[in-house]
Amino acid sequence: MLVILYVLLAIVVLAMVVGLYQKNTNIICKSKKRLDGKTAIVTGGTSGMGLRIALDFADRGARVIVACPFVDEGTHGRKIIVRRTGNEEVIFKLLDLSSNASIRKFAKDILTTEKRLDILINNAGVGTVGEFITKDGLNFIMQVNYFGTFLLTILLLPLLKKTGTVLEPARIVNTSSVLHNIGSVNFKEMNRVNYWYPIQLYGNSKLCLVLFARELSRRLKGTNVICNCVDPGAVGTTIFNCSGKYYGALAQFVFSVLFKTPWEGAQTAIHTALDKKAGLVSGEYFKNCRIGKAKQCAYDENLAKELWDESVKLVKLCEDELEECFQ
Repeated sequence: MLVILYVLLAIVVLAMVVGLYQKNTNIICKSKKRLDGKTAIVTGGTSGMGLRIALDFADRGARVIVACPFVDEGTHGRKIIVRRTGNEEVIFKLLDLSSNASIRKFAKDILTTEKRLDILINNAGVGTVGEFITKDGLNFIMQVNYFGTFLLTILLLPLLKKTGTVLEPARIVNTSSVLHNIGSVNFKEMNRVNYWYPIQLYGNSKLCLVLFARELSRRLKGTNVICNCVDPGAVGTTIFNCSGKYYGALAQFVFSVLFKTPWEGAQTAIHTALDKKAGLVSGEYFKNCRIGKAKQCAYDENLAKELWDESVKLVKLCEDELEECFQ
């Protein structure tokens, strides 16, 4: 019994040391940049890190479009942002990244109604939830975390390219994860259900986002649009709810205390979207508000191109659409 108590005490002390170190090394975005007259889209911008990013942008004067697939959450999130910032230029729009039809409808609406798009934050994602094949024939986790983001970004490129300038490039920020390090790309088994461990599948989707940013940056060279990835770190958000109500709440609390709160986790994305030096690079992987190093295979140009070609096929983008987006 005494041994167990000593072990528990050691775990508590270690956790406190880790938490103290993390809290003292978390870097906060220091940019004072205003966003008056600018427009930003934040997917998943109504809860967790996305909500904190949207709050920051709205507080800087931006027109902020927050997107999520739930009406109640979206309406509530918008009210929070308006109440806390006093910015009425906050719009909630429905977007279900597990549906190509929803993505296309959202993108068409944006291209029709918005005059500009300065920042696209691809923040939305799901954790290790139950797997199934969507109506589009894709693994649900892969579609929400990667394929949906891929399609949305491509469809919004005309407005991003129209908005960006040499001095102020339009910025795309993909939210990856440290778990991209356990990810792999297997084209034959990419969308299989119950083939991967759920955490492995999550890692796969986050690795794909890094490869996508690299290949997109290559294809956007010479334009005034840049794309980078961010690793927010270990953050206590509602993504843990997939573990169950009580386990999820406990994990969220522990991660917030020992590692990062949603506000702290949002800082690298905010930095990458606003910082002047961050606006000079594309295809990079940011961590703790600095350029970091992604997994080695994330820099494989042939793999990135092959993933691009496969993604175009799976989300059913036609050649005419691609030409229109990249002309």
